[in-house]
Amino acid sequence: MLNMVWETEGLQTVGIVVLVCASLKLLHLLGLINFSEDSVEDELELSAVRHRPEGLEQLEALTRFNRKELQILYRGFKNECPSGVVNEDTFKDIYSQFFPQGDASTYAHFLFNAFDTDKDGSVSFEDFVMGLSILLRGSVQEKLNWAFNLYDINKDGYITKEEMLDIMKAIYDMMGKCTYPLLKDDTPRQHVEIFFQKMDKNKDGVVTIDEFIDCCQNDENIMRSMQLFDNVI
Repeated sequence: MLNMVWETEGLQTVGIVVLVCASLKLLHLLGLINFSEDSVEDELELSAVRHRPEGLEQLEALTRFNRKELQILYRGFKNECPSGVVNEDTFKDIYSQFFPQGDASTYAHFLFNAFDTDKDGSVSFEDFVMGLSILLRGSVQEKLNWAFNLYDINKDGYITKEEMLDIMKAIYDMMGKCTYPLLKDDTPRQHVEIFFQKMDKNKDGVVTIDEFIDCCQNDENIMRSMQLFDNVI
């Protein structure tokens, strides 16, 4: 039982870390982790794609990225996504490259839906940088709101045990053979039960945004993990 409690405490942290790491995998693929000198010609090329993003000035006002950072983010995004948008299949292909030991398709599906804020079936450059701005430079409250939205699969304002189980299974499937010790089939469900005992304060069977944020803010491991990538770009 002690091992199960310890694993579940770590599980909550893993959920947050995997969320950020998965976004960083996308950044790495796009060649955006290392900055290089740039010119404003990227802004002039915005009209060369089918989907034309908002002007850099507007995106600078809406995110925590400066003009140069947005130019570099756009170049990487454009190189990998010439059409100016990413569909779900492309998203899944990206993550399958970085998690070859497992099946990342389900987690990529959930993450794609979290980035696709207008629910049009594609992630535009605006969607991408808005989500990235929150994950890498947002306040604790903003990051936790974003994470809650990821776990709230049907977007009804609550996290149910089944939704949390779907996310946990997706994480384990993505990690594949990297999980240690090897998991039994019922391990994710056991983890979710312990998770709910901690987060579901009023024992009504669902976790609200307030319960989620309150529990995470009082967990040192989760708070520490959310600061790991503050200075990535």
